[in-house]
Amino acid sequence: MALKLSGWGALESPPLPVTPKSSSSSSSSSSCLNFRTPRPPSVKCDYSCFEVRDVSYRPPGTEMSLLKSVNFSLPEKSFGLIFGRSGSGKTTLLQLLAGLSKPTSGSIHIQRYGNDGNPNQSPEPLTPERVGIVFQFPERYFMADNVLEEVTFGWPRQRGDLQFKEHLALRLQRAINWVGLNGISLDKDPHTLSGGYKRRLALAIQLVQIPDLLILDEPLAGLDWKARADVVKLLKHLKKELTILAVSHDLKELATLVDRSWSMKMGGILKEEPLRL
Repeated sequence: MALKLSGWGALESPPLPVTPKSSSSSSSSSSCLNFRTPRPPSVKCDYSCFEVRDVSYRPPGTEMSLLKSVNFSLPEKSFGLIFGRSGSGKTTLLQLLAGLSKPTSGSIHIQRYGNDGNPNQSPEPLTPERVGIVFQFPERYFMADNVLEEVTFGWPRQRGDLQFKEHLALRLQRAINWVGLNGISLDKDPHTLSGGYKRRLALAIQLVQIPDLLILDEPLAGLDWKARADVVKLLKHLKKELTILAVSHDLKELATLVDRSWSMKMGGILKEEPLRL
């Protein structure tokens, strides 16, 4: 379905194809693992990992540390879940990952690994521009009068040539397709959308940039059962293309998505822990 963008013309672009994890292109089939092979493979594919190393955080002017030597890693195109009691430091950690605050010590980076499983280059800092974050109840922060303006809020406002505008329009359409908002008019007031579609819109806003890490704070909070099921289905689709880290109390509903999980203990201590449902 073509998006009719005011001043940009109508562009037709099919939904971004999603490649199943168990298959690969012909150009890379000789170097990538076949995970269905019963015997352990001797060669691994290159991959990237989002890594947090010895991160601690003490708010300026205080003596109390909210996070203490946090360590964890999450491979690309996987889903990580952090759970724990309210007040344990989960949201504080998300704010550090998104660049809203700076760690007192430690590092947050992307590390690339080679075929031998060892780093093949220096770690790259995870800058705020490379992170997308969807806060709890994101619809409360909608500011525009229509869907198009909401998605493009904060985009560069300088005048660009046609190629620049087409580039932005294609990125917009890809995000819209990804989250299943194709049938929604871009002129519609975002505040009139259902709870599930508001959550989809919040995701689309972040997906325009294709972040290296997508952070979700309580993605199912405040939704009815049908909208919750729809969001879980959408996240299952997105994890095939993105690295996702969520904080949630809804462990049972998200369990089928989770590749790695951690428990945040009171005092800001993170421990890897499988879900026990």
